[in-house]
Amino acid sequence: MEKMIAIIGAGISGLLACKHTLEKGFKPTVFEARNHIGGVWCQTLESTKLQTPKSFYQFSDFPWPDWVTENFPDHNQVMEYLHAYATHFNLFPLIKFNTKVVCIDRLEPVDKDELSWDLWGGTGEPFWPAGKWNVTVQDARDPASSTEVYKVDFVILCIGRFSDLPDIPDFPTDKGPEVFDGKVLHSMHYAAMDDDLAAEFIKEKRVIVIGFQKSAVDVAAEVANRNGVTHPCTLLFKTPHWTVPDYLLPLSFQNLNRCTELMIHKPGEGFFLWLLAFLLSPMLWIFSKVVESYLRWIYPLKKYNIIPGHSFLNQISSCMFTISPSNFYDRIKEGSLILKNSKSFSFCKNGLVIDGKTTPLATDIVIFATGYRGDEKLKNIFKSNYFQKQIIGSSAPFYRECIHPRIPQLAILGYASSPSILYTTEMRSKWLAHFLAGHFKLPTIREMENDMMNWESCMRLYSGECFKRSCVSVLLQIYSNDQLCKDMGQNPRRKNWFLAELFAAYGPKDYKNLS
Repeated sequence: MEKMIAIIGAGISGLLACKHTLEKGFKPTVFEARNHIGGVWCQTLESTKLQTPKSFYQFSDFPWPDWVTENFPDHNQVMEYLHAYATHFNLFPLIKFNTKVVCIDRLEPVDKDELSWDLWGGTGEPFWPAGKWNVTVQDARDPASSTEVYKVDFVILCIGRFSDLPDIPDFPTDKGPEVFDGKVLHSMHYAAMDDDLAAEFIKEKRVIVIGFQKSAVDVAAEVANRNGVTHPCTLLFKTPHWTVPDYLLPLSFQNLNRCTELMIHKPGEGFFLWLLAFLLSPMLWIFSKVVESYLRWIYPLKKYNIIPGHSFLNQISSCMFTISPSNFYDRIKEGSLILKNSKSFSFCKNGLVIDGKTTPLATDIVIFATGYRGDEKLKNIFKSNYFQKQIIGSSAPFYRECIHPRIPQLAILGYASSPSILYTTEMRSKWLAHFLAGHFKLPTIREMENDMMNWESCMRLYSGECFKRSCVSVLLQIYSNDQLCKDMGQNPRRKNWFLAELFAAYGPKDYKNLS
């Protein structure tokens, strides 16, 4: 009997999951709530470009077309690339557009026997006769429409981490957005507007953007460009972060190699590798300080009191890598962009009251660029309280960054952060397809949980208090890929010559021939 596989979401991870499971002989069904593919790429700012050089952000078996000559393509070019990929591999017939997944639930409720299992799903294998899921869907265009239930053997969640459920701070009674006479929205709603509508929305308006990470600086820069010095945009933030010029990125990616990984402690390392990392780790500190010094030199960070209190290494380990928007500091200098640092703020009738100030900061529009509630979004798709608690209660990463040891017959792709989410997700999509095809079994639940705890320890070491959003694969991408390759029975070494292998930067092309 043909196994039914449900893939939820048609962003990059959903397309990859569909393509690779299809190659292994399955016929997956992709449920997409929107009427198009692309995930976050189809709903973003007009000025948005890749933060990753395109050579490190491409499918291993489908390169960028020759006409895309920019090193950092814009979002329209990315969408065209994704559309061409889905067309080339004939994925569109497998996608049900405008189909929102209301919830998923196990066909048979979790019983006491399952709680005492030693192996994932009882066998360590992907399919189990009694382990089916009910996927309840609804027409996304009509909230009042009736629901439909699909019974499937395996679910792959590809709903992403940075979309749909905004993270807006809580405020005391009578100090939140409800007392403000202006307009309050999240950056995802601003990004969803078309270019003309966004320009009209902020035209001749006083705008405050909350935050200092990628979306915040991008939105603030765009508003400043549109409104100029006559109606300056204010960027209000609690913690400044390091921003870098785009020309540093190719160099950074070239330095992600096995040689660099020798400086980093790894989960499961032996004494020799531990000693080597201990002796070489000061080089990471030197690298971080050199970059910080360079950024202080080229940007007026001290002048505007925006020198971060954390190291550059800590920031990139936490996957908070932000490119400075074009002319960002020029806009600050000319007065069209104003920076304000405040530990806290609240709303009043005509604006915001910031920490330590008695006079309100008058404004017409407040845009929260404060991130998303990824864990909450993931939890909400489960109907069962048991599975919801498993998601919220997991501080550690998933096993191989896609398997939860206590939720059988289900995988999660595209949830782990990465500087090149396309590349890391493609590797895990190949790994998952091999697993579904029966090429290997998972370890015991205890072994998987121990492995996850080891990775968490590594995250804490390099990311500090931000370990939950850590993308340890930034520092250990090759090491992580080695594990995936070994699971699949593939040779993880890409070069025959030792020094070539040691200094080779990672990239999609190196894993093109994984079958």
